[in-house]
Amino acid sequence: MDETTGTSDGVSESAARAAHEVCVVYSRLRRRMREAYDPGDLTPSQTSVLSRLDQDGESSVGDLAAAERVRHQSVAATVGVLVERGLVSRRPDPGDGRRQLVFVTDSGHAFLEDRRRAGEGWLTRALEDRCTEEERRTLLAATALLERVVRS
Repeated sequence: MDETTGTSDGVSESAARAAHEVCVVYSRLRRRMREAYDPGDLTPSQTSVLSRLDQDGESSVGDLAAAERVRHQSVAATVGVLVERGLVSRRPDPGDGRRQLVFVTDSGHAFLEDRRRAGEGWLTRALEDRCTEEERRTLLAATALLERVVRS
């Protein structure tokens, strides 16, 4: 089958192959970037909740559970650990006194910034050492294409 031949689900072979390769490389890249920093013994779930709060702002545990697509109890336990570590805190919801909102503390923001800096530092050095200028330009063009796909 050549690259333009369709698959059984009506997409081109090249689209299916590109999707597969992007997923594989993305997974490997994330793993390598995580290796570049000390996660401070946070689990992937804890890191995900902390990152979501950092990106989206304060939230209730119920809203976090819905956004993370996990059970309320799981997120409540995750938030409890993050509170113990001083990375997030809780405050009463001004609109509903029965609920609490969870937010990232200054320590949580610093933790995430250190983590990002370490991962990007590793990747910057790897791109400098292992890629030519032309290859780096190709990566920039490819990321622009991926961004277009994500926004569609």
